[in-house]
Amino acid sequence: MNQPRVLIADDHFLVAEGLRTLLEPTFEVAAIVTDGEQLVDAAQRLAPDLIVADISMPKLNGLEALQQLRNTGNNAKFVVLTMHSDPVYAARAISFGALAFILKHSAAHELLTALSEALAGRTYIAAELRESVNRLLAAGPEEFNLEQRLTPRQMQVLQLYAQGHSAKEVAKCLAISRRTAENHKASIKLLLGVHSTADLVKLAIRFGLVDPE
Repeated sequence: MNQPRVLIADDHFLVAEGLRTLLEPTFEVAAIVTDGEQLVDAAQRLAPDLIVADISMPKLNGLEALQQLRNTGNNAKFVVLTMHSDPVYAARAISFGALAFILKHSAAHELLTALSEALAGRTYIAAELRESVNRLLAAGPEEFNLEQRLTPRQMQVLQLYAQGHSAKEVAKCLAISRRTAENHKASIKLLLGVHSTADLVKLAIRFGLVDPE
């Protein structure tokens, strides 16, 4: 009987190799990749049954890679394995099409259970996050997706500010005036209920607009 094929995406070599060792008795490891762009490419080329991916990776983070795959019609079962325990990450991952969200400090048997559930098309969320994540999902995407609160242009502005750009640089990137860039920033703060650029950065990280690392 053929083993399910799994693609591992993690930019930490020891973590990826540890996963390979854990999974190889029951899975065929199709490849290990170390950034989000490689993940998207390998998933399209290798057509794995299952993808196990971290959130924090170079070029594209895990959630961005997941979105790209779903937008191109790739429906490989997707499992997020991460150190980031904020329920918002998990709720976003599930809303984007992931079937499981597991923490790196979880026991090996919980990861294997999550993979088994994902292969069967069922959702699995790490036990310590499950209640919080289900509450967020029940409340609706406006609770965990900034896209429900901000316009596409506001999302662009927020991402640029969170990446450390000044108002002048944001204006140049988006071909708008500096005053318009500053007005966008003020509107975003008001909409999101924050009072400082530092708070905006924290929100952008939490909602996956910039890499957590």
